[in-house]
Amino acid sequence: MRVTLAVEAESGDHTGAMDELHDWLRQDPELRGRVRREPPASAPAGAMGAWSELVTLLLAPGGPTAAVGAAVVVWLQNRRGNLTVTINQPDGTQVVVSSEKVRGLTAEGTSELAQRVARALEHRPASEGEGETRRSEGAG
Repeated sequence: MRVTLAVEAESGDHTGAMDELHDWLRQDPELRGRVRREPPASAPAGAMGAWSELVTLLLAPGGPTAAVGAAVVVWLQNRRGNLTVTINQPDGTQVVVSSEKVRGLTAEGTSELAQRVARALEHRPASEGEGETRRSEGAG
């Protein structure tokens, strides 16, 4: 499965944020070798403007979705300013995580949110309809 990640930065420095996320993901042993940078073919549905670049992850079925969820949540917790990561799946499903909602989470809350993101990435929306957007913005 090929998923793409895009970052929206309140500061407008989308490229700098993408650079940081790309480097962060490449440092994860479970994700190393699966992370690529590429220009977007077009902005994903629901995007505000076009992104200059995307981070692409190639995940085998049942692959390291837990590592993706944890990496994204922890990366957002460690950033200044308001950032939003949108994870786009091949079927059009989007998982959206916002730094504004994750900064104050406890270790337990961080783990719970990472698991929710991973479950959303594993879920196939065939029974719920195509193009669904899931928002995973906090533990509550």
